[in-house]
Amino acid sequence: MAKQNFNQFTDLVWNVTEEGIYKDDLSLDFHSFVLIISGEMKIIQANRSYVFGAGSMLLFPRNQISAVIKQPKDERPYKAVVFGLTVERLKEFYAKEKPILRVSPELSVQILSEQPLLKSFFSSIIPYFELEQKLPENIAKLKFEEAISILRYIDPHIDGILADFSEPGKINLVDFMEQHYKFNMPLEKFAYLTGRSLSTFIRDFKKAFKITPQRWLTRKRLELAHFQLSKKDKKAGDIYLEIGFENLSHFSFAFKKQFGYSPSDLQ
Repeated sequence: MAKQNFNQFTDLVWNVTEEGIYKDDLSLDFHSFVLIISGEMKIIQANRSYVFGAGSMLLFPRNQISAVIKQPKDERPYKAVVFGLTVERLKEFYAKEKPILRVSPELSVQILSEQPLLKSFFSSIIPYFELEQKLPENIAKLKFEEAISILRYIDPHIDGILADFSEPGKINLVDFMEQHYKFNMPLEKFAYLTGRSLSTFIRDFKKAFKITPQRWLTRKRLELAHFQLSKKDKKAGDIYLEIGFENLSHFSFAFKKQFGYSPSDLQ
C-alpha cells in the first residue's frame, strides 16, 4: 500500500512513497499539483491514459475519475511530492484576483513542461516535511499564492480550471457509467459526479439498467476482461488492475463464477 506522509504542521503538502506496485481508483475534491521524484505513475481515465516518470510535473484536476497505478522503476521506488490546491483556498485567492477566462481548458490532466519556476517551487516545499511546529498561516498563504501565480504564468488558460467552483450537475447516467464502469469507486462518488443523491442514483440506475449497480459493474468488468483475454491476447496479471479488481485471486474467482472457466483456461 502506498505510504502517504502528511506533516501535522501543514495541510498544504505531503509526499507519497510506494515500494511495490500500488493501484488506486480515485476522484479528489481538490486539485493536485504533483512532482514525481522517482518511479512511474500510470493514470487511466475514461478515454485516455498517461504514463509519467521521474521529473514529471502535472496538475491533476478535481472531480476526475481515474485509476492510478504507481510502481518502482530503474530499481527506485515510486516517490512524489503533492501540493494540494483546495477549493477553500482558491476561493480566497480569486476573491482578490479576477480570473482570466478566455478559453475553458479541457478538464483532464495538465502536463507541465519543465520550467525553472516549477523546479524552484518544488525544491522550496520539500523541507516542509521536516517542520517541527505549525507553518504560520501568512507563510502558507504566500506559498499557495506562489503556486497559483506560477501556474497562471505558465498557462494563461489555467483559471478556467482553478476558478471553476461549480459542483457536478445532473448528467446522463447511462453515458457516464458506460464510460466509467472500470473504476472501482464507491456508489456515493458515482452518485455525486452524476449530480444525484445516493438514493436517486440507485433508483435511476435500476430504471435504466434493470439491475443493481454492483451486479452491473461486476458483469461489465468481467465482459471486458473476457474480451481482452480472448481477443487481445492479454494475460490476467496484466489487466485485472485496470478493469477494477483489487487483486488477481479475486478477479480469477469472479471470472470463473461468471463464465464457468478460469482466465488461464482461455489462454
